[in-house]
Amino acid sequence: MNRWPVIVLGGSGYVAGEMLRLVAGHPRLELAAAVSTSSPGAPIAAMFGHLRPAYAATRFTDIDSAERLLGTAPHTVLLSAAPHGASAPLIARFVAAAEDAGSRLTVADASADFRFADPQVFEQVYGIAHPAPQLLADFVCAVPEHVRDVPGAAHAAHPGCFATTMLLGIVPLLAEGLAEPNVCVSAVTGSTGAGRNPRASTHHPERQSNLFAYQALQHRHSPEVAALALTASGTALNLHFVPHSGPFARGIHATIFAPMRTRASVADVRDALDAWYAQAPLVDVLEALPRMKDVAGSCYAALGAAVDGDTIVVTSVLDNLLKGAASGAIQWLNRLLGLPETTGLQQPAAGWI
Repeated sequence: MNRWPVIVLGGSGYVAGEMLRLVAGHPRLELAAAVSTSSPGAPIAAMFGHLRPAYAATRFTDIDSAERLLGTAPHTVLLSAAPHGASAPLIARFVAAAEDAGSRLTVADASADFRFADPQVFEQVYGIAHPAPQLLADFVCAVPEHVRDVPGAAHAAHPGCFATTMLLGIVPLLAEGLAEPNVCVSAVTGSTGAGRNPRASTHHPERQSNLFAYQALQHRHSPEVAALALTASGTALNLHFVPHSGPFARGIHATIFAPMRTRASVADVRDALDAWYAQAPLVDVLEALPRMKDVAGSCYAALGAAVDGDTIVVTSVLDNLLKGAASGAIQWLNRLLGLPETTGLQQPAAGWI
């Protein structure tokens, strides 16, 4: 089978490391270049020792060298794990270079740069002018399970890890009229969500055996969740979100509290979730409340439900680096390339991470 050459941006970060790992096991993708602006020329295996079996002799490259590859194949894939604000100008540069080379480029972006269709909203949330507003109309942004057809979309932006975790549980409740749109979420994420560069909140003596909230009720993912929930469900969401840092490396566990709109049993809620995700092979709806460890290290998400009086609770778990970022972007890429969306993504969780 023919393979698409892949360029990975942001090559030395945790999300890029997972992109590289998934590309190595993907039957239709082949790494052409891993771009690292901080470590060009360094061996990938020196940065990611666990990737040595796949990339023993492969080195990170610079942007100019990666850009020159666009003229060597009729269709190239770009996966971006570059930081927010830095991803869009890099993508714009590669899009322009592909046009100049007369080749096709398909982009899946894991940053926040193409998650808002309105550049002014992006500026309000991130405090900077959008670096490439001319490309916004070419991107679709949604949890892949919430949009089946994307006519006209050339590229995709994957929602953030917290956003994906919340949207998987919230959107079916709103779309099926089970819950009022005044929703509270408490979610805990692992330390890898803070990125590779250490900070006080990710330093091991501070993080281990610890649990703490941050940016309570003012996290920048909240407007992203509200906008995507409205698009997917048709209902305006009033979200109250409190994120927490947990004493583990990877994974997110979100507890979603929603007041009932229609009287429902826990079986009704599970049936609604089951129906919503019946054609979603990477989302499991469980009888019991899910455990984060059962999905950490995999490309799957899991949902469970509980009901008490007039309140619905949905718990949603996923791996922040995979379903919340790298594998979510490749899931989009599979769809844009006309492949089954699960291609290269169905490895079970490692367990005991």
